[in-house]
Amino acid sequence: MKKRITEVLGIDVLPNYWDKRYVKNLDKLSRPKYEVELHEDVWMTLRDGVRLCVDVYLPKGAGPVPSLVSWSAYSKEMQGIKRGAIPPESLLFDHSLEAGDIEYFVQRGYAFIIPDPRGIGKSEGVFYGVYNPQEHLDIYDMIEWAAEQEWCDSNVGMVGYSYFGICQILAAAQQPPHLKCIMPCSFVDDYYQHGYYGGVPSTYMSIYWELCPSNNPMPWSVKMYGEEKVKEMMKERLQDPDIAVNSYFTKILTTWPPTYHTFYLDYLLHPLDDEYWQQRSANQMYDKVKTPVYLHCAWSPLGRWSSPIFAAMNDDRLQAPKRLGVLEGYDGLELPYRALNEECLRWYDHWLKGVDTGIMDEPPYKFCVINSGTRYENEWPLARTEWQKLYLRSFNRLRWDKEPDKDLPPDGFTHLPPSISTEVNKIVYKSSRFAQAKEITGPIELHLWASIDAEDANFVCSLFDVLPDGTRMPLLRYGALRASHPLNEEKSTIGSPVHDNSVSIPVTPGEVREYVIEMSPTAMVIPAGHWIELEITSQCPNECHTESWTGKVGNMNVIPTNTTTAYKIYRDNNHPSYLLLPIIPYTDPEQWVQPFENWDEIEVED
Repeated sequence: MKKRITEVLGIDVLPNYWDKRYVKNLDKLSRPKYEVELHEDVWMTLRDGVRLCVDVYLPKGAGPVPSLVSWSAYSKEMQGIKRGAIPPESLLFDHSLEAGDIEYFVQRGYAFIIPDPRGIGKSEGVFYGVYNPQEHLDIYDMIEWAAEQEWCDSNVGMVGYSYFGICQILAAAQQPPHLKCIMPCSFVDDYYQHGYYGGVPSTYMSIYWELCPSNNPMPWSVKMYGEEKVKEMMKERLQDPDIAVNSYFTKILTTWPPTYHTFYLDYLLHPLDDEYWQQRSANQMYDKVKTPVYLHCAWSPLGRWSSPIFAAMNDDRLQAPKRLGVLEGYDGLELPYRALNEECLRWYDHWLKGVDTGIMDEPPYKFCVINSGTRYENEWPLARTEWQKLYLRSFNRLRWDKEPDKDLPPDGFTHLPPSISTEVNKIVYKSSRFAQAKEITGPIELHLWASIDAEDANFVCSLFDVLPDGTRMPLLRYGALRASHPLNEEKSTIGSPVHDNSVSIPVTPGEVREYVIEMSPTAMVIPAGHWIELEITSQCPNECHTESWTGKVGNMNVIPTNTTTAYKIYRDNNHPSYLLLPIIPYTDPEQWVQPFENWDEIEVED
């Protein structure tokens, strides 16, 4: 009996990022035909004798099937909660609901395995913080344990978003024999940069305390250095006036035994890029990854989420079969994470079930261009990029032509520490309205000639798309830089500056120097009539700074310095500050994804 393809696949519509020229064997894709059978609190033993408590979801009556391992320290208990998809604006939104859509895959003939890692939930052992080296070995053991179970056909993949995605490369680098593919969604290549973007400290990682329900926490630094050394490090860290002024940090740095907020203690003890961060960074182990990998993220308005997947794709050490996709923006984020179910299914069916879905026939890069559509590319940055400079000018202007005059007085603003003021000062530069639509696709960098009257400071920069009525759209791009972290010109490439985050070299107060700041990459068409705004500040303004009376540290983001600091911004002919933008002049129509037409009329044998 013939049925419509959407009915057979159990979906309402075919994804608009599926290209009819490449997608194959739709009739062979896994179909939703199984009930979900939960085996709760199954115990498995790691190589050192520690036992983990595991939930196993099986397709009832299916026999041996491929398995998907979903790993994080966020607790297995709430990943299968029944309450529908929750958007960020809901009071019930929980960013740790990121294991993936369990029922979707189990109904289609996959086992789904979610453990509590050591020291988390009901599991035994000590929790040493997220992505610690012990965790890499434990995931290896979990993968191999799953492959040996009677319900598994020995083929194992990994699934999940954010934490669940970041740990996949770390596990693949251990080369578990039965791991056949991974698909990290929202992936981080450089874990230092994830916490100290551009060397700028933030409170972002403080959220892990509430997200990871540890029953036996311990800082990894204690395992690395021993208790006495860590006690010395804690005292030394409190000598930093930016840290000592914050009572939240004082609590963490004066509690012993150090079981209060252990991961953020590690964070505070390692303000520079060192072995601690490198042990957790995928870009330190690409040469060991042999497993096929599909890297994915959304065009994130905050933080350093977009850069890592492009850096991984461009890294010659990562020789495994690889694909990259940016198929969504963060405006549609809902959890549990379901946005890419169909694309994930094509990937897993290809590598775990031997179905030629055509996913490896596609060009290696597939991404959505905001305000336009989805298309393929073969490299990044694009070979046809026209790099154009948008110059900072007097009277807060952004212009395509450089200032002709030299030695003009600088612009400026003053950073006021939160210990004396709630004011967050900034300076904003505005372009003219775009007469014609213009596509900006690729990495972006800001060249900023500036001086500060202190030995160090934070540069926090945001780029906005502004509508004709003056409405600022969510951040087009975001970048940050600690002034004392020097540029490594040899490792830098156009659009992607690299800084040495392992050292902090004090700035000479009053010295005018050029700072090169990475702004996260994008793919976006700026419509005619819109304009761009560049905002430069020293910390993150947030309504919660003044409106919330509790929990402010979580809304702080950038940790502000405790020194009143005068910033001077130079933008004349001998100090040409500018945004370097990747302008795309044309695209071959064949590069755009060609969705299925009349997909509801496609019929296959049931």
